[in-house]
Amino acid sequence: MKNLIVRFASLYVFDVVVLLVIGWLTPARVGLHALWAAVILTLAALFLKPLLTKAATSLSASGTKFVQYLAVFAVELVVWILTVWLSGVTAGNVWGWILPPVILLIGWVVYDQVDDALSRKAGELYDAAGARISGSRSGSRDAGAASTASTSEARTELDDGLTPEQRRMFDELG
Repeated sequence: MKNLIVRFASLYVFDVVVLLVIGWLTPARVGLHALWAAVILTLAALFLKPLLTKAATSLSASGTKFVQYLAVFAVELVVWILTVWLSGVTAGNVWGWILPPVILLIGWVVYDQVDDALSRKAGELYDAAGARISGSRSGSRDAGAASTASTSEARTELDDGLTPEQRRMFDELG
């Protein structure tokens, strides 16, 4: 749940910026409606992106980014139409209908690259933290190594019929 909230917030801010750029570069009038329109765009991106990835992968055996971006462009056009319809944004003339999906596509490509890099970095940090945690646990195991050695010697003295490797395995379990 926390991951979804963080993704929603970062994508929302990104969408507000993209919508302001659209309002600045195209005949579309966005203004303060960017705040509501970004909610629509963010929800569409969070819930349509997995569907788009699945559709693009089924369209192409390799599932290349280019095919995904083409599928996203078609969806961006639909999303732009929904955004104009559900918010106070006005498209203006024909260029107000054609250019914003292109800008949204470019924004999505940039966000996708940034999101991939951030996910990769977060994975590396998570792995490093996991290694540090398991390293600290093995440090506490080293403290108990003396008791494990004495246990192993006691078992050898008992002549329990186990091979040294079987004893070692039992010691590692306990």
